Amino acid sequence: MSAATQTPVNPQEPVRVNHTLRNIIIAAVVVVLVLAGGFFGYRAFASNANAEKGSEANPVKIGVVGASDKPWQVFKQEALKQGIHVDIVDFQDYTSENPALDSGDLDLNEFQHLLYLANYNVKNNKDLQPIGGTVIVPLGLYSSKVKSVDEIKQGDTIAIPNDETNQARAIGVLQKAGLITLKHKWTAVTAPTDIDESASKVKVVPLGAEKVANSLNDPQLTAGVINNSYIKDAGLNPKDAIFQDDPSADSAKPYINAFVARKADVDNPVYKKIVEIYKTKAVTDAVQEDSKGTSVLVTDYSAKELQGYLAQIESDLSK
Repeated sequence: MSAATQTPVNPQEPVRVNHTLRNIIIAAVVVVLVLAGGFFGYRAFASNANAEKGSEANPVKIGVVGASDKPWQVFKQEALKQGIHVDIVDFQDYTSENPALDSGDLDLNEFQHLLYLANYNVKNNKDLQPIGGTVIVPLGLYSSKVKSVDEIKQGDTIAIPNDETNQARAIGVLQKAGLITLKHKWTAVTAPTDIDESASKVKVVPLGAEKVANSLNDPQLTAGVINNSYIKDAGLNPKDAIFQDDPSADSAKPYINAFVARKADVDNPVYKKIVEIYKTKAVTDAVQEDSKGTSVLVTDYSAKELQGYLAQIESDLSK
């Protein structure tokens, strides 16, 4: 065929090139990079997991509510001074910390009192254990209508939180204040049905713990027992309580807040050191400042004592 009769090439038509070899090479490189990333990622993970607990690569993870509060920031600094790296993990409520500890996502938690822990263990067939006490926060009776318990009249109505871990304590507050009489001896599981209404000065109405503070403006309520967690949000000062329980009384022992660990870790030396760091003056001063002096330190209880109290509370709950 002569040059004059050849079919001209269309400049708009793309030139088709076989990229099979190039694609194979690219795919192979990608596979190698992925495998290398996975290998080195695994080595880094394994290295962190095998690093000494409390080291920078493997910090002690402690679950709390209010990680940004000053006491935890000071605690973290004090731990670092003693060579222990701590990761304060913040939670927004009280329902997730124990499952996270049980599953191994946390090493310790510090947010609960012994009664709350006992209730969790019994209900879920778990065996988390306290390893060191921190504080007891007094539970107080507040009112916008009277200035003292003596001003409360026969037949007045008092609100208490209805959750099972604080309801009994609130009833104990009212009993100590001379406002109610119980049919039986008070225990950590005492309920409103145990109140002898005919022999009591006031009527008791259980409400959601978060609602009690707002109920102070209800004209039908004279006062309310309010959890410390809701005092600040309600614009109240803990020192405004017209009555509160005695942290040194035996009835207050179920409300000792504590560092909690898995049972297998109760003798972990690093965790024991964590408990001791909480006792340092810098930390306890920050705790008192944050609570406006209302928190009562209970750092002298041994782990064995706390575990004994827990066992007794669990026994009471099981009955």
